[in-house]
Amino acid sequence: MTQSLPERHCDIGLDFTGGGAPPVAVIGAGPYGLSVAAHLRAAGVRVRVFGDVLGSWRHAMATGMFLKSTPDATDLSAPEPGGRLADFRRTHGEPELTELTPIPCDAFVRYGMWFQKRYVGEVEPARVTAVERAPSGRGFTVALDDGQRFTAASVVVATGLNGLAYVPAELEALVPQGPGADALVSHTSHHTDLSPYAGRRVVVIGGGQSALESAALLHEAGATVRVLVRESHVLWGQKPVLSRPWTERLSKPASPLGTGWILAAVCAAPGGVRRLPSRARMLLFRKALGPSGGWWLRDRVDDIVPIRTSCHVTAATADDAGVHLSVSGPRGPETLTADHVLAATGYRLDLDALTFLSPALRASLTRVRGSRAPHLSRAFESSTPGLYFTGSLAAPMFGPMMRFVAGTEYAATRIARHASRSGAAAGAVAAAPGAAGGAAPTGAAGAVGGGANGSG
Repeated sequence: MTQSLPERHCDIGLDFTGGGAPPVAVIGAGPYGLSVAAHLRAAGVRVRVFGDVLGSWRHAMATGMFLKSTPDATDLSAPEPGGRLADFRRTHGEPELTELTPIPCDAFVRYGMWFQKRYVGEVEPARVTAVERAPSGRGFTVALDDGQRFTAASVVVATGLNGLAYVPAELEALVPQGPGADALVSHTSHHTDLSPYAGRRVVVIGGGQSALESAALLHEAGATVRVLVRESHVLWGQKPVLSRPWTERLSKPASPLGTGWILAAVCAAPGGVRRLPSRARMLLFRKALGPSGGWWLRDRVDDIVPIRTSCHVTAATADDAGVHLSVSGPRGPETLTADHVLAATGYRLDLDALTFLSPALRASLTRVRGSRAPHLSRAFESSTPGLYFTGSLAAPMFGPMMRFVAGTEYAATRIARHASRSGAAAGAVAAAPGAAGGAAPTGAAGAVGGGANGSG
């Protein structure tokens, strides 16, 4: 465990948007984006960060939710000691959290915003609408929704799961205008408040943390809830034991993602995961951490919220009476009627969903075999030099730790080291007049519309 030291502050008073070598553009201001930016700025690299600080935690999680991770697995990566969650809480006179203390999402948001002010500095709220190779062939042209265009030496895509929510086709067909909180069907990422569903019939589809916690919150808000789970049973996490005998520690070593040798190995050596054959990596990506609920949530769900296991939706229709779901399961075919269907069906990694990357740029990227995620070097660089991906989009290459905050240290240090060296080399080349940090040359290609940049 890293020792907490007295407060120190990185120098973030430099001009990161003025003249000089082109900056590195970090798209996304979640745990990964903030961590990468903090390390780049500590290395003296000019950076521009775009996004909404911890936007996914602020706008895509319902009020009352908790993090599934333990405190030791919830630290952002700072370039010097003093930036851990425990340091933040100590600074604000708040008690230190233990493995037996579920972390409220709003506490993590406050920590992230403190981290940003302390180590990152300005995060620009402008949305990145287009990224394409610069006409000169060096760097990238980045377009913003306020009309500004500039040249970036490198681009780090840290948009997290923004824009990657998956809703099954049979449910999506019910909402031609798209799923959402006010539609018949929504995804868990569409909600910040579940209380408006009080008195309504809601079917939650999924068996993971977001499904089970959403079901608990809906029930507590006064909704009539049913949960449909494809698996044969609901898996719950084990309550942590703060002091384990050495025999158990040896047979089931601890890791940021849980206990056991497999999890310990993939957390200790994400680079080793990258060197596995593609089939083995994808199997690990899909199977290492299946859907489960936090141990602390079980008492709010078991024998309280009706859960049907070993079933799946085969068809869905809607009329004035609500949504009618045809369900196949152990009881045989049956129809369930609800006022709303909440899909807690996870996310699908897909580079083509990142529409702010130009079509030509997306087409040039090598994908992980068996996935639509980018193939990455050991420094998280894609097949297009200078374009990096981190967070969940890196999980098919580096393993399941990249899906959690615990992976920020490994990713941020390697991206920053590589990008700073590449930037130093690029900075030695004379920049075209007006290209660095300012407007792109007149001949630059037009912007490509994209989704909002989020947290990563």
